Amino acid sequence: MKEELIGEISMNAESKTDWERLSRLSDEEIHASAMADPDALPTSEAFWNNARLVYPEAKETITIRLDKEMLMWFKSQGKGYQSRINAVLCAYMKATGKHNPQSS
Repeated sequence: MKEELIGEISMNAESKTDWERLSRLSDEEIHASAMADPDALPTSEAFWNNARLVYPEAKETITIRLDKEMLMWFKSQGKGYQSRINAVLCAYMKATGKHNPQSS
């Protein structure tokens, strides 16, 4: 993966976070909530000493013809439909067992 900025952060996106409620939580409450999350694994200071920020590689812009019904279905699933289409295609590529990252 490349270590460079590949996009922008949208400052216009509406936050769904209840910042008012969060601002009233104590550090202990925030820590207890994080530790109760099964997906949040504790990290040590050593982990952060070796951590580095890695951005995903930029995607290539192409033109592709898709069935209208299929495209409308992906769009109806909400924001990020192109990323979902990409994920489906990646899953298919990996499922065929013919993935060769050197050929790109």
